[in-house]
Amino acid sequence: MTGIGWFAAIIVGAIAGWIAEKIMNSSMGLLANIGLGIVGALVANFLLVAIVGSTLGGWIGQLVVGVIGACLLIWITRLIRGRA
Repeated sequence: MTGIGWFAAIIVGAIAGWIAEKIMNSSMGLLANIGLGIVGALVANFLLVAIVGSTLGGWIGQLVVGVIGACLLIWITRLIRGRA
């Protein structure tokens, strides 16, 4: 299975992070959005492969996975900081 590439991952990560920021009512900058989107996609992809056995492909699939993963990371961060 081939990925979407680094440049596309940055774009999709930024969009996913921004969407997650709006869903979770958080306030972050562009770099944090990109980071959350990319790391969130990595975490969510890992969990999907471990639980289901596969992941969503393409730009749209990775955007959905990135948003879910970024929301999960924001939620975990709030739990650790005590603001959940």
